[in-house]
Amino acid sequence: MRASLAVLGDGSVQSYPVLLPFQSGKLLNPSRTLRDCRTLLRPRENFVSQYRKVRMSLYTLFVAVLFFNCARAQNKPASVPYGANSEAGHFLQVDDAKIYYETYGSGGTPLVLLHGGLYGYIEEFGDLIGELSKDRRVIAIATRGHGRSDIGTKPFSYALFADDALAVIRHETSGKVDVLGFSDGAVTSYTFASAHPELVRRLVAIGGPRKLADWTPNAQAEFRNTKPTDVERDSPQFVAERKKLMPQPERWVEFNERLAAMWAGPVYVTDAQIESIKIPTLIVAGDHDPYNQIPKFVELFQLLPKGELAVIPGCGHVVLDCKGPFTITAVKGFLDQREK
Repeated sequence: MRASLAVLGDGSVQSYPVLLPFQSGKLLNPSRTLRDCRTLLRPRENFVSQYRKVRMSLYTLFVAVLFFNCARAQNKPASVPYGANSEAGHFLQVDDAKIYYETYGSGGTPLVLLHGGLYGYIEEFGDLIGELSKDRRVIAIATRGHGRSDIGTKPFSYALFADDALAVIRHETSGKVDVLGFSDGAVTSYTFASAHPELVRRLVAIGGPRKLADWTPNAQAEFRNTKPTDVERDSPQFVAERKKLMPQPERWVEFNERLAAMWAGPVYVTDAQIESIKIPTLIVAGDHDPYNQIPKFVELFQLLPKGELAVIPGCGHVVLDCKGPFTITAVKGFLDQREK
């Protein structure tokens, strides 16, 4: 007896026994023939057995991975709706406007967050809040006109924004605070720190210019050619979502007009104001910021009596999106320093 191979339709190979031709004068032994057949079939039986074991192992592994992922998904904390979090949100009437803010965490020196203008809002600090609120209280203020904060009746100015922040801070704490501002919020932070040096322990300013002339030439040209209605035309989905938060969404264009008047400046904060900030201050900027000239940040840093400068490599204006963990680590390291 010998074994023969056949290729099946699905491409697999099938082995089967073939009887040798009958030879005259010799009789086949049935017992031996059966034994030979079993010997020939044993490799296939072993193959099938091994195949079943492998298949069972893969199935077990699949079930284990599925169970692990399900468990991890169940244990993963729910996404926090920063900027629209009713559990953390508060309103405070400040003169002509109701200002919205959110608080997170406890302990340590409170950290006040001041977000960017127009497109900016509390949610841009999401990762930062999540990390720094682990060991300190965080107070994230919605600038008037942004999100849930009222526009009010007064012309916009960084001094007005600083006054709003002062009211919230004094409502929440009687002690000193750390302040972190981004873009427009950074300019407000300069104004606030220079006006209230007794209230601020440490200051972080990310991407905040001193005046319109600090913007890049392209950014200045874009600003001069932009109309208050352009944002809704260019970013309708963004505007639709923002209007859902606004107490008076019908004032959207007016809100843009007030911002544009403030941005026209020409000066947001004077060099004398910057020089008056005696507290430790960290200036942060992306090395490819399309809106601000990097040499101007160096000038600003050199005006500060206790200034530090961190230029984030490979990033534009929004460094917290570009290299969030890297930036947060730098910020946390600076804020956690003890006073000498």
